[in-house]
Amino acid sequence: MENFTNETIDTSQLPKFEEVTFTKLHPKYIRVVLISLVRIIAIVVLIPILLSMFKPELFSGRVWLILGILIPVFSIMLVVFSIIGFKKKGFAFREHDVLFRHGIIATNTIVIPYNRVQHVALHEGFISRYFGLAKIEIFTAGGSSSDIEIPGIEKEQAENIKQLLMGKIQKQL
Repeated sequence: MENFTNETIDTSQLPKFEEVTFTKLHPKYIRVVLISLVRIIAIVVLIPILLSMFKPELFSGRVWLILGILIPVFSIMLVVFSIIGFKKKGFAFREHDVLFRHGIIATNTIVIPYNRVQHVALHEGFISRYFGLAKIEIFTAGGSSSDIEIPGIEKEQAENIKQLLMGKIQKQL
């Protein structure tokens, strides 16, 4: 115990992840996002219509007026925030870690060192597959869900990323 040291680290000398150039999601991914939103908006529109067919007494003129204002406003906000969120997402793979940036109002950056990666999964949704895109999920120890989900990556690039990460995992063993 006599050789124990606990020196102070100069945090100004640490590498800054903010200086990393992030790769943007594939431009086709915005189509996937918008198609998913159209499905959600269609459900939001259909629910009152179907309810009014079975329970017409619930829907007076005032209720239709309120719904006629709220649904378009909600839909526009959903589309605008989704587009902004798409533009802010990005990822980077460095020598020792993977970074993922996302957020609309507050920007969050997740940094996971390769030595913490336990498992990597590649997923293609129905709509994403049509556009040739995939999603990479990166799992670390101690969690049942993925720590990073990077959507909107071209399938071939996603497969290369998966192979890179699997190679990093193999080197640890």
